[in-house]
Parts: sequence; C-alpha cells; structure tokens
Amino acid sequence: MAYQTYPGQAPQPVEQRPVRVRPGYGLRGPRREKHVLTVEDLSALAFPVGDDGVVIGLDHQQQPAVIGLFRPSAFEVVLVGGMWTAQLIALRAAATGARIAVETGRPQAWAPMAQAAGGGQPCVTIHQVGRLGAQGASVASPVLVVRDLGARPNRSRLSAAPWQTTLTVLPYLGPNASRVINAADLVGLQRVSPQESELLGRLLSLAPGDVSALPTLPDNVTLWATRMRRQYVMTNQGEAETQVLGGPRRMD
Repeated sequence: MAYQTYPGQAPQPVEQRPVRVRPGYGLRGPRREKHVLTVEDLSALAFPVGDDGVVIGLDHQQQPAVIGLFRPSAFEVVLVGGMWTAQLIALRAAATGARIAVETGRPQAWAPMAQAAGGGQPCVTIHQVGRLGAQGASVASPVLVVRDLGARPNRSRLSAAPWQTTLTVLPYLGPNASRVINAADLVGLQRVSPQESELLGRLLSLAPGDVSALPTLPDNVTLWATRMRRQYVMTNQGEAETQVLGGPRRMD
C-alpha cells in the first residue's frame, strides 16, 4: 500500500493499480521527441536500395555492380555465356553463405570450384541431370541452383520456391532459347554471333547499339538486362578466384 502526503495532513492511503505489460513487448521505454524534417531537408536523406546481394563486377562508372540473387519469391536468371562467369557467380554466392546445387552433364568441370568453395565446407553439391531434388531453401539458408545443361536444357523438375534462385547457363542460343529467356527475370548476355544478337534484340527489346555491341564484347564483360533496365558489367576476378577458375573465357 502506498501513501500520498498533503501539506498539514496525515498520509492518506492510495490504491495502487497493477502495471499491465503487453505480452511480447515488455515495459514501455522512455518517451522521446519525434524526429521531424522539413521539406527542404528531405533531399539530404539517402537510402541504399539494391545494394544487397552478390558483387559481380564493376559498372561503366567503376562502381560495384550487385545482383540481389535471393528473394522472398523464386527468381529465374539466364546467362547466355560461358561457364567461367557462371562459376564465378556461384563462387561469390557461396561466399555470402548460400548453398549451391549444380545440375550438369559435365561434373568434372565443376568439381574444382565445388572443392574450393566454402573453405572446405560442403556448400556446393553436384548432381546428375534429372537427379536434383528439393533443396529446402529458406531465408536463413538460401539456395542457388545452377543448371548447366547445354543449349537445349529440359524443363526443370525442381519446384520454384522462396529464397531459391535458378541460374540457367546457355552457351549459345538453341531451339528452345526463346522459351527459357522469356521465362527469366534477369538475363545476362556475353559475346554472341551477329545472328544471335539480332534474335536477342527482338526477345529483350534491346537498343540498336546493344545489338551491335554484343558480338564484340570482351570475355569478362556481360550485358545484364531486365524488361526495364540494361547494365554492362566488367568482371575482375581476385587472386584466389584466378587460382580456382583461371582467366576469363567465353567458351570452355
């Protein structure tokens, strides 16, 4: 029982009410003044958007180019290019803590990268064609599925899942390339023939300058394209990556 004292009077008993605590929140903390900005101050604010993900190289301004590979929904990426670029992306994705599952008909070409990734931890697994099962991707354990099945990849038996990204590697454009590219959320284009460049220009609504540039791209340059954006990226590998993958090359 608490007492309340008034000048010249004896202490009077005061009824205490129990403190209600909101479950899961705890006691209310100290109250502070709200943060208020004027309209003129808003231009000084800068929020990083799109800078979380895997660094794949440098853009035309020599700034890091980043792909946000892992998302709350399934994400489809197609790379019309070489295995070197695909392995570099997989190696860097593994460095961020992701698991890599490779479905390929040439496992011997992926074995050195799988052994080098993860500092000895089994974060890269190699699977025979058609033998890739569910990966159990989650926000705490995202998965990059690499499909290295040549120019005519079959339809994947693996169901799309949140935090699971599929990277399909096309060394060149095969008969079903239009289906694969039209289903992609992001497409990477390396050096291709002039005929392939014309087809890609129609599929992705590329500008004439991009169509003419594709047949002349260096081995370490990729044009990444969505329906709305285009960005050229130059990939420079580190010393450790060079020891594992060798130098850039368009074809293997």
